[in-house]
Amino acid sequence: MISTRRIAAAVGLAVGVTGLAAPMANAAVSEAPKPLNPIAELDRLAVSEIPAKYQAAIPKVSTQLAGLNRLNEGLDQLHQVTDLLAPVAGVLPALEA
Repeated sequence: MISTRRIAAAVGLAVGVTGLAAPMANAAVSEAPKPLNPIAELDRLAVSEIPAKYQAAIPKVSTQLAGLNRLNEGLDQLHQVTDLLAPVAGVLPALEA
């Protein structure tokens, strides 16, 4: 059987280790770096090797992605219109197949 003194010593040791580890864990959380924004990093990397006077002429990746998003929205609107016209025209299902 385990004596009461050994159990008390083990519990005391566990509490002591926890007391020492808790401040270190809190310090590690507060020093965490800010989250990485991949689009901003791509914008920065796209012009990193370009001389400063020419950097303004290079389109940003974020601008190009915004243009693609607008194109996708336009295609979604076109798809909505063709879905409405499909039963009337009768031709569009043949084109999709």
